[in-house]
Amino acid sequence: MVRWAPQYDVLTHPSIACFLTHCGWNSTTEGLSASVPLLCWPYFGDQFINQSYICDVWKVALRLNPAESGLISRDDIKEVATRSVSNGGDSLKNLEAFLEKIKA
Repeated sequence: MVRWAPQYDVLTHPSIACFLTHCGWNSTTEGLSASVPLLCWPYFGDQFINQSYICDVWKVALRLNPAESGLISRDDIKEVATRSVSNGGDSLKNLEAFLEKIKA
């Protein structure tokens, strides 16, 4: 087991297609700076507010919506992840536009 790993190096590795995040502020900024598509799954506190900004205001991520049972299935994650990283997908387009605004 690895006790610590450099988050940015992990997120920018070529094998990483997207980042399943709990929407904590640090992981959110790391995911955005790595230009990796985000899948949002908050648990508590400010994570829900962060998710609202990431998904609804900035429009650079997709929500994972649990079923009534509160569970998210493997198929749910696969579907959202595939949609997120597909060529021409809204998440990718919005992330690229967001990064261009930051650079300007």
